[in-house]
Amino acid sequence: MPKIASMSHIILSVAAAMSVPAPAAQSAPPKGFECHDKALTGSGPGFKSSQEESEEAAKVDWLEKAKAIYADADWNAAKDPLMQCVKQGLYSKCFATGIPCRPKPE
Repeated sequence: MPKIASMSHIILSVAAAMSVPAPAAQSAPPKGFECHDKALTGSGPGFKSSQEESEEAAKVDWLEKAKAIYADADWNAAKDPLMQCVKQGLYSKCFATGIPCRPKPE
């Protein structure tokens, strides 16, 4: 039974983190960039033993989705980037959300 209670706590923690509203105002695209019309979210598989690993997994997952839209997408050029993480004991899971952008074609 403790395993079920622990799993329920994890699921509720993740759900609570995902329900945090995004910022109301969106910033302008980075200068010289064009951006997609919708934000993407990446999280990577499972919980990681360090927050840094979890953040990196979220960015990698986000970038995979963003590159399907813009081959030259980059997390550092994302519009309204947001990293949210939840912790469960010694483990964490992060969610990277942002609008993919790319340099404007010449």
